[in-house]
Amino acid sequence: MQSIFNFINSAQIYITLALMTLVFILIIIIIMTYASLNKLEKKYRKLMRGVNNKNLEEMVVSYLDKIDEVKEENVVMKQMYEEISDGLKTCIQKTSMVRYKAFDDVGSDLSFSIALLDGNNNGAILTSIYGRNESTTYAKPIDKGISRYDLSEEENKVLQGAISSKNK
Repeated sequence: MQSIFNFINSAQIYITLALMTLVFILIIIIIMTYASLNKLEKKYRKLMRGVNNKNLEEMVVSYLDKIDEVKEENVVMKQMYEEISDGLKTCIQKTSMVRYKAFDDVGSDLSFSIALLDGNNNGAILTSIYGRNESTTYAKPIDKGISRYDLSEEENKVLQGAISSKNK
């Protein structure tokens, strides 16, 4: 134990210099850390200040409020879309037409049949028969793709053409 005390007494100046160097290095590290912390604090304050000196928290809250408004508007738009979609199902969506010569003695294809159907295949078939002395137009109702009246070959053709056409 005495030898350790003798060694410390003889190396006391070197130990003191080493400790002073260590303290000096630690002071430099503290100064560098403080400078870095100041830079980081400046960036943080700038971030929190936001755009046009607005607080970042206020900006985030205002954007969240806008998101809530958009969600509400989206719900209203979906309801409007569903109403419009339901209404469109009863509008004419499917059509088909055929022109034909009803009588051999009349030139050109002046007679015609037109099918006008909605999305549920309800509607009417309009037929016009052109003859030399007279022209007749009449309509036959269609319910779910079926007519309660007898249909001619041309009327069946336009009905099937309209039913098979896609909704537009």
